[in-house]
Amino acid sequence: MSDFFKNKVVAVTGGTDGIGKALVDLLLADGAKVSTCARNHDKLYKLQSEYPSAPLLTIVADVSSENDCRRFIESTIKVYGGIDILINNAGISMRGLFKETSVEVLQKLMDVNFFGTVYCTKFALPSLIERHGTIVGVSSPAGYRGLPGRSGYSASKFALQGWLEAIRTELMDDEVHVMWVCPGFTTSNIRNAALDKSGQPQGDTPLDEGKLMSADECARHILKAIKNKKRTLVLTFTGKEAVFMNKFFPALTDKLVKKFYFKNGNLIK
Repeated sequence: MSDFFKNKVVAVTGGTDGIGKALVDLLLADGAKVSTCARNHDKLYKLQSEYPSAPLLTIVADVSSENDCRRFIESTIKVYGGIDILINNAGISMRGLFKETSVEVLQKLMDVNFFGTVYCTKFALPSLIERHGTIVGVSSPAGYRGLPGRSGYSASKFALQGWLEAIRTELMDDEVHVMWVCPGFTTSNIRNAALDKSGQPQGDTPLDEGKLMSADECARHILKAIKNKKRTLVLTFTGKEAVFMNKFFPALTDKLVKKFYFKNGNLIK
């Protein structure tokens, strides 16, 4: 990845699994000073033990908590002196028809996927402005096209992208780069940890993970996009196809999406 990330301070939320873990691994290999947070203390301990002498700071934090986000960002700045790049990666998904799903599930999706990014960005912003840094939001094609059984997830990603687009314009004169990336179907824990209609982890996925883009490949694309200051990045053929079709053929896309996510009238989870 060249020397672009060398000695840069990069804060990554949700760095113990999937894309977040791959980002942490690649950033440390490229000489970055990395800070990451997650809810699971044991996973953070395991990650830290993999890099006993590397510039890696790990903090137990739930991004749906404003105070936890404040502590994560303030700890990062205290240890490293500032933040050059903030990658808002932490997120959860859901599986359940809206008519059967508790409203609290949708609230949780917004708290983690949207407000978690808002909190971390708000606290990191003064440092990012000072260093002319970069803000990244990890979104999804579901931020362009609402997906059945994932109404709360789609809502959180639509909100995320709209908010990032707004602050991107606001921060142009401050020379802070704002972008969002949409990984599409990628090998990660997000489907297993997706909340069901009652708010409990789903625990399994019908997708063949072996046929999906690897978290490592996805992370490499994200870091390249950050280096090249892309506006947005949509990954995988399926993701690009969904965004394109929905933009130009929305009615047809309704039918194709319904066919993809429903079999014999039942939602595929």
